[in-house]
Amino acid sequence: MRRDVLLLTLLAAAMPLQAAVALLVGEPYGRFGFFNPTGHAAVYLSRVCADLPFRLRPCREGELGAVISRYNRIGGYDWLAIPLVPYLYAVDRLEDVPEAVDSETVAQLRDAWRRRHLRDIVPDAPDGGMPAGDWVQLLGAAYDRTLYGLALKTTPEDDERLIKYLNEQPNERRFNIFVRNCADFAKDVIHFYYPGAIRRNVVADLGITTPKQAARSLVRFAHRSGGGASHFVVPQVPGAPASRRVRGVNESLVRSKKYLLPLVLVQPWVAAGAATAYLTAGRFDPRSVAQFECRPEHLPGCVFALRRSHDAGEVTASAGDDRLVSDGG
Repeated sequence: MRRDVLLLTLLAAAMPLQAAVALLVGEPYGRFGFFNPTGHAAVYLSRVCADLPFRLRPCREGELGAVISRYNRIGGYDWLAIPLVPYLYAVDRLEDVPEAVDSETVAQLRDAWRRRHLRDIVPDAPDGGMPAGDWVQLLGAAYDRTLYGLALKTTPEDDERLIKYLNEQPNERRFNIFVRNCADFAKDVIHFYYPGAIRRNVVADLGITTPKQAARSLVRFAHRSGGGASHFVVPQVPGAPASRRVRGVNESLVRSKKYLLPLVLVQPWVAAGAATAYLTAGRFDPRSVAQFECRPEHLPGCVFALRRSHDAGEVTASAGDDRLVSDGG
């Protein structure tokens, strides 16, 4: 079965007409996810690869594409791109993906890949060991969290335009959790292919772009366009504590006792308003639209298979302006 999956994956990567841009929504996890359960947003590009994490190029035959996202404190860059397999599993070869992990194994896999490929961006700690920092978000995402994907088709011309634009623009840290967060960057990349596909929700998220709202908005856009997006889930690799359900801003307030109880006691009208906003505009769940479960080694194969199911009525891509909206607007 593993050989069959690998064959399907490589076949998908070699099919130039089946390329896709996919919004990836990662569930929150760990201590930070406890206090900020909005999760993480990234973009998977099946025909765009990276010679370096900060420089893109068209994929060669057999390559599986890259995942690109905005980060806060990694090497001073605004965005970084990592090949699909290392992004999910911190290894170069599919056959090296473990069936289960513990925290020590995950740390070893990440540090080994960092030493081979990222030392210029993430140097060793003063003692020569693995450094601390946010760089761990670049590798092994599926060890920490379940990810949900929503994919639309792309054209070679639009992929090349995106590559040219991102390679030519300054790539310096611009992260702001309110107006230039990871979901804002994902929105801007999606808009390069499908203008207006993702919109903020002032009611449910107080105008902040969240991964959940990006997914909700993209599903609605695809439905309005008549073709529908391809929906899939990349399950978390067993071993680490399970990630949590992704939430919006007001949902985080009304569904978390650590926030709701103080609000009810101090500002009950704020709690009531947040509950109303969540009930009226924030109840979308990415888990409800997932059509296929993609096991570790065949995300591109899933995208390929899902796109085949939409050939009869696909969304027509409409390229955006030759710039990305960088201010989160």
